[in-house]
This record gives sequence, C-alpha cells and structure tokens, in this order.
Amino acid sequence: MSRSVKRAFKYRFYPTGAQAAELERTFGCVRKVYNLALAARTEAWTLRQERVNYNATSAMLTAWKKTEELAYLNEVSSVPLQQALRHLQVAFTNFFAKRAGYPTFKSKKKSRRSAEYTTSAFRYRDGKLTLAKMTEPLDIVWSRPLPEGATPSTVTVSQDAAGRWSVSLLCDDVIPDAPAANAAVGVDAGLDSLLTLSTGEKIVNPRHERADRARLARAQRNLSRKEKGSVNRAKARLRVARAHARIADRRRDHLHKLSTRLARENQTIVIEDLTVRNMVKNHTLARAISDAAWRQFRTMLEYKADWYGRELITVDRWFPSSKLCSACGALAETMPLDVRTWACQCGAAHDRDINAARNILAAGLAVSACGAGVRPQRESSRTGQPAVKQETSGATQGIPSPSGREGCQPLIPDMVTPSVKYRWPTR
Repeated sequence: MSRSVKRAFKYRFYPTGAQAAELERTFGCVRKVYNLALAARTEAWTLRQERVNYNATSAMLTAWKKTEELAYLNEVSSVPLQQALRHLQVAFTNFFAKRAGYPTFKSKKKSRRSAEYTTSAFRYRDGKLTLAKMTEPLDIVWSRPLPEGATPSTVTVSQDAAGRWSVSLLCDDVIPDAPAANAAVGVDAGLDSLLTLSTGEKIVNPRHERADRARLARAQRNLSRKEKGSVNRAKARLRVARAHARIADRRRDHLHKLSTRLARENQTIVIEDLTVRNMVKNHTLARAISDAAWRQFRTMLEYKADWYGRELITVDRWFPSSKLCSACGALAETMPLDVRTWACQCGAAHDRDINAARNILAAGLAVSACGAGVRPQRESSRTGQPAVKQETSGATQGIPSPSGREGCQPLIPDMVTPSVKYRWPTR
C-alpha cells in the first residue's frame, strides 16, 4: 500500500546580489546565535551544574538583540535564529541519549552554511518562493515538480563549499506502491566490485575519486602555491571545492540508483554490518574505502526499504561469510584478502565475493525464519539472541531453505553468529 512520508526536494537557485548578501548575513547570524547558546549552556553546566533548555536560550536571544554589540541580529529574520536554537536542543538531546558526541562550535570556514525557514518566514505561491526580508522570489531551477498540491512546511537554504546555492523544500509526499517482489538478495560490499549480489551479479565500482584524482591533485597543488588571504587563493580554493563536489555528486547519484533498484526489486535484503570508521584506519585502503561510501549506501537502503515496505536485515560484522562454504557449510581456517577464488574440501569451487553474498543471504533468512534477534539493536551488533538456521535436506549444511522452520540449529557452532540490526514489517 502507498505510504505518506515527509520528503525533501532539493533544487539549485541563483540569487541576485541583494539576495546573496541577505542570505550571507543570515548564515553569519545563525552561526553566531548557535555558538553563543552553546557557550551559555556549557558554562551553565560547568560552573553551576544547571541544564539550560530551548526556552531559556530563546529568552537569551531576545536579550542579546537588545544589546549594542549584537544589535545586528535584528537585521535578519528571527525564524532561522530560533531554528538554530532548536537544532542545538536536538544536538543536546542526542548527546544525553548517547547517540552523538557533545555539540561543537560552528566554524566560519568549515561549517555548513545554511538557514532554515518555517511557514511564517516564507511565501510559496504559484510555484514561486519568497523568503522573509526579501522582495523578489528566488530564481529556482525546478528540475523536477513538487508533489501535486504540496505546500512546503520547511525551507532550508544552503551554500556549499563550491559556491552553489540550494534550497530544500520539505513536503508531504505519497510513495507509490512498488511492484510486488518475493525475491531475497544478499549483498556483499567490496572494493574491486562495489557490490556483489547472491544472484552472482557483480556491480562495478566506478571509483569516482580515482577518476578525478589527477584533476583534484592539480587544483590542490595550485592552491598550495597561493598566498594566504589573497584573491587568487580564494579562486584556487573554489576550484578544489568544485573538484570535490563533482566527485561527491557522481557518487551520490550512483548510490541512489543502486539502492532504489535493490529496494524495488527485492522483498528481503540482507547486508553486513560494516564498521567503516574502524576500517578507514587502514591507511593502505582508507582512500578506496571512503570512495566506496558503504555507510552512505546503507543509509539510503534503510529509508528506501522503509518507503517500499521491504525487509532489511543486517548480519553481524564478525560473521565469517568469506571463509564459509555455501555448499557444505565447512569453515576454512584462513582466507587472506588476495585469495579471490578457492575450492572447498567438498569439491565446490567458489568466487570469494559471490560465496560471501550467498552466505550473508543464508544467515539473514535463518534469522528471519527462526526469529533470532528480531528487536532492533543499535548499540552493538553482537548482542541479542544468536541467529540459527533450519536443518536442510540430508546431511547438507549449506544455504537454509526459507520454507521450513522446524529443527533449527546453530548456523556456525561455537562462533559469533549474525543478529538483526534493522527490520521493517512487510506492508
């Protein structure tokens, strides 16, 4: 069935000189208010063990505007300033819930330049968007239409490091029914092949960063030769930012297409729980791992599986998918990374990645069939009830049959077994 969701639609726009100046002032004021409120909350807790909430910082903002030093805060719309305080409140909520680190101050050079407007601070009529403190609508390139009859509830204006202006409109949208799918697929992430599916298909890794590495290196060398604070250095920095933006845009587009395809074609998707932040500590592979963007792909897959009513299962990171024979269940003692094909003692010949994808699928189906670790476990993938598999026909210990649920046995005795990280109900 169709599902109503909140969805952001992002567009490029080209501001006039006056609009750009107004937005730049707003970005600076948003950053200033955020930093002042963060300093006040930190000081209150450090010196007096006092917790300051959003209402208290909102009252502080009113007082700041009345001072001579911060009177310039009155020159911009008050709504983005209030939204900055709300964002800080969310950051502290996540910190106290141990979902994130302690909030940090915003930097003029490194932090994202953005401002958020609610319905009282913008006007959207006849396909034209006008922000508070502006007399003319923004020149937006409507690359795709908004949902029919949709009215934005929130508008976020931002400027990236490459100087590109973007506006994001948050609207109610209805995700159309996806074609019925009964297929299940296991996904193994890699570097030679970006993804290997249990069906045997290998998706080539585009290596976007490597393709543009020479261009990026030239731009960075040119930047290093420019004098700090000069106009030429600002121009060189912009060329570096544009090279990075080109890489990121192509990577994001590719991952969106892959994740949408997998979510629409399969009812059950099984992936590995990879700890990318630990893997990039390997300085030999860090650049290639970052370019593959496995974490970004997983994030896309999570919300798209929710959109289309699919089931996304994540098996434990310690599950030995590469060393386990998908035909007989035998476990190899070692499996160095340079070994891409291997033969089991049962006579089966395996491609390392395809074999791993099939084992990941088998582990996910075993979890789903036997009900192990169904509750979402976001703190650690090694907690919860161990996953088990059902007995297959004969003496074979290979891929479990998803149809039978009796006679469940441990998938790999005396070893860490997979557990579910995320699971959405089938709609």
